[in-house]
Amino acid sequence: MYDYYLGGKDHYEADRLRAEEAKSADPTLITLIKENRAFMGRAVRYMAEQGIDQFLDIGTGLPTQQNVHQIAQSVNPAARVAYADYDGQVVAHGRAILADSPGTRMVQADIRRPREILEHPEITRLLDFGKPVALLTIATLHFIPDEDDPPGVMADLREALAPGSHMAITHASADGVPDIVAKVVEVYKRTNAPGTPRTLDQVTGLFGDFELVDPGLVWAPLWRPEHPVSLEEALPIWFYAGVGRKL
Repeated sequence: MYDYYLGGKDHYEADRLRAEEAKSADPTLITLIKENRAFMGRAVRYMAEQGIDQFLDIGTGLPTQQNVHQIAQSVNPAARVAYADYDGQVVAHGRAILADSPGTRMVQADIRRPREILEHPEITRLLDFGKPVALLTIATLHFIPDEDDPPGVMADLREALAPGSHMAITHASADGVPDIVAKVVEVYKRTNAPGTPRTLDQVTGLFGDFELVDPGLVWAPLWRPEHPVSLEEALPIWFYAGVGRKL
């Protein structure tokens, strides 16, 4: 569905049908997806500019336009990027797409079992967890239900990261436009990835003891925008976004 929203070609009829239903529930959904992607680009560029040359993107979905490795390597050509997703079809397609991309790996692993990712041999061959790593969970954590303990999952991931590491999160929330979000949630209940929007405090808690960098956890378009954005312009975009760093 995400690939379809972004105008890609790697999706199925069922994805298109549900995506169109979600767009009917929220006519600004395509803008939201693009703003989420734009935040990711700004966050990766920021983290690369801080000197981080290792990236771990969990729940990446299919590689599409302006991927993490392309952005990071535009700052530092030696940057290495590991992608992880639990969907076998996504991983198979992703590996084919990334076959000619040096410094990248794509593995099948489930964020709900963080050790599976942190100890995966392809990831440990590419990334050195004794040095700073940039961890990304972009539009991923709202697909983890409460019973799978997303705070505990993130605590395990944070603990594995060296001081100086950074973490970028975007997460759906009903804080701003609850009626619209409720309609979209109903559509996603009919997919294999139902969503759980969370509050500002709940999403902030996912950063644990990481220090949020300025401007903190905000609606995605408000995080270090390239051009001025008002709160009124940002509010329909119901994804919180932020970057934290481990001291």
